Amino acid sequence: MLRYVIRRLLLIIPTMFFVALITFSLAHLAPGSPFDKNPNRPLPEETIAHLERYFGVDKPIPEQFVIYIGNLLRGDLGASFVQRGRPVADIIGQGIGITAQLGIQALLLALAFSIPLGIVSALKQNTPIDYLSLLIATVGTTIPGFVTAIFLIYIFGVGFHLLPFVGWGSWQHTVMPTFVLALGPGAFLTRITRASMLEAIRQDYVRTARSKGLREQSVIVGHALKNALIPVATIIGPATAGLITGSFIIESLFNIPGIGRFYVLSINQRDYPMIMSTTLLYAFIIMIANLTVDIVYGALDPRIKVS
Repeated sequence: MLRYVIRRLLLIIPTMFFVALITFSLAHLAPGSPFDKNPNRPLPEETIAHLERYFGVDKPIPEQFVIYIGNLLRGDLGASFVQRGRPVADIIGQGIGITAQLGIQALLLALAFSIPLGIVSALKQNTPIDYLSLLIATVGTTIPGFVTAIFLIYIFGVGFHLLPFVGWGSWQHTVMPTFVLALGPGAFLTRITRASMLEAIRQDYVRTARSKGLREQSVIVGHALKNALIPVATIIGPATAGLITGSFIIESLFNIPGIGRFYVLSINQRDYPMIMSTTLLYAFIIMIANLTVDIVYGALDPRIKVS
């Protein structure tokens, strides 16, 4: 196991390099200049040339990439083009805590309702409870998060003034974005949990356990549930990374000062250092989440060997 983990961790290095190469190339090959964003009031060409020399974007793209990798290896993420040369590390440090808090809250909420709902739905198959859970899962899966967010903002924010929908600070600010962010993954996890549980309770080892006279609770918890959670763990890993790193639309809608919102702004404003740093951070989190899932496989089922 240890050799497998070390090998996977070492593979992160070339993967991150290629992510950096592709992202850097696409960002710099896009037409336009990051310093001329307002077509109605364009900057003088002399000013744009001075800014490009100051930030080093007047050099050939291969040379810029080599300089960027060298700075990255020293822990220098560069300075933001838009926020007056502010270090990108400071911007990410300011927003990562908020994004992580929002993502973890959404993950806990998704797990809190999806796994119990999926288990109950499987045990009560073809009953009103099962049909209700399938309805919730279908609605949560098919309706995009930003559509749900708009409805919630209109109803609870604008209509009844029950919850704030702009900014971040109190727990009331977290209610709507957490629910919206958790709804999609939670609905999908409900369907996966139900399907996995249905398959598990029909296995021979479950019938054998019941024939031995074990209590139904012991059969479900001790035999069926552990194996049913293996496919669920497959989804939880990427879902965790997605909730932590993929909240940029929700953060933009609710004006939450997390790195997701900064990421959207950096793309619109062609803030190359910010685009590079956030993309690499997202890629790293996703790879660590996938590695964690593989390790959890072995813990849930000893038959699964990693090598």
